[in-house]
Amino acid sequence: MKPLPRIRKLQLIATMVAITGICSGVFSAFGQEFRFSGSRKQSRLSFTLIKNLIIVPLFINGKGPFNFILDTGVSPLIITDPSIIDSLKLMRLRPTKIIGLGKGPDIDAQLTNEMSVVLAKAKIDHIPAAILKEDLLGLSNYVGMKIHGLLGYYFFNSFVVSINYPSQSMRFRLPNQEKKIRGQRVPFELLSNKPYILVNAAIPGQGLSKIKVLVDNGAGHALSLERWNEEAFPLPDRVIDANLGTGLSGPISGKVGRIASLSVGGFDFKAVVAAFPIYDDAGAKAVLLNRNGNLGADLLSRFNMTFDYRNNCMYLTKNANFKRPFDHDMSGLEVYTDEGGKKRFYVMRIEPESPAELSGLQVNDEILAINFATTERMDLNEISRLFRSGDGRNMLLTLNRSGELIFKLVKLRRRI
Repeated sequence: MKPLPRIRKLQLIATMVAITGICSGVFSAFGQEFRFSGSRKQSRLSFTLIKNLIIVPLFINGKGPFNFILDTGVSPLIITDPSIIDSLKLMRLRPTKIIGLGKGPDIDAQLTNEMSVVLAKAKIDHIPAAILKEDLLGLSNYVGMKIHGLLGYYFFNSFVVSINYPSQSMRFRLPNQEKKIRGQRVPFELLSNKPYILVNAAIPGQGLSKIKVLVDNGAGHALSLERWNEEAFPLPDRVIDANLGTGLSGPISGKVGRIASLSVGGFDFKAVVAAFPIYDDAGAKAVLLNRNGNLGADLLSRFNMTFDYRNNCMYLTKNANFKRPFDHDMSGLEVYTDEGGKKRFYVMRIEPESPAELSGLQVNDEILAINFATTERMDLNEISRLFRSGDGRNMLLTLNRSGELIFKLVKLRRRI
């Protein structure tokens, strides 16, 4: 039987916030900005989009390309895959401990400023970086391609960055140029090098209220609600138990439900799927940030976005995804892929009382085909879409269970 990986959904990747203060001020002698060479003022880049997460190629110390998730929810460069370190020839690494959200002990990491990073036509020397001593997040299994880390504040703070989700392209230019930016302007506050905005949300039992949320395009969910008046966030009437992912200190559990309405920068959404982490795992540990939760990529990808960190604002324009319905997985399956040359997909987790559990699926089952279409020609994006594709739809799964070929019929069900 294939052992389970240490897969870590990006559902709450914002919990890497604990790293921010570690690097702040440690390497302040350096400029810490990306720059263009010569007279260049702007650049373009195509990116890979998987599960609404932006993946870009980085070259580090002349090596690469390495795949990094572009993430407004992190401050220093974070290397999650320590296997690349030997090739970078780093001489001075400073050990540290990181306190993250979730259950579990502090984790070991190392700090460095010996990395020169190139993205497209831009370069930064001596970027503050944190290197995890162990790949705790398993991002490669989650997205189905090798992931080496996350890039955040030091890129966004260097440029005005425009992201077009449908075309999977990005433009970035030097700040302080007299150029009009399209879209609805939304001011934000930079705290610990991350953007926070106020949004209007229908709070269960409380009515419409303003809440403070982190803008976190490196989190896979639409909305996570962590704390309300120093306590757990009020729950909607209809929720299901869910594994919400992990912080650096371990798994985060909670509920998933819907809130009736959410307004972001004057744009209104209805019946938004929201995660509600157990308070002791998330909200209680975020108290110093004085935030209520965070906005993730499932919502943010409905806009084309321009970030202007120097002027503390972002600009939003509706794109073709704007009216996409908010849907939670209808199967109860969490699927991961291995990193081998052949695409192979396995059941990582099964939610209790879900269609998958009722159909008799088991953890570690290998999914060979869905409705007779082989998974060898699929990716995790497609499989995820299939398991959200319609209330009442039947999915015939062909499985390999410890060498035995079996078939299971799963009837999808909208559970929230």
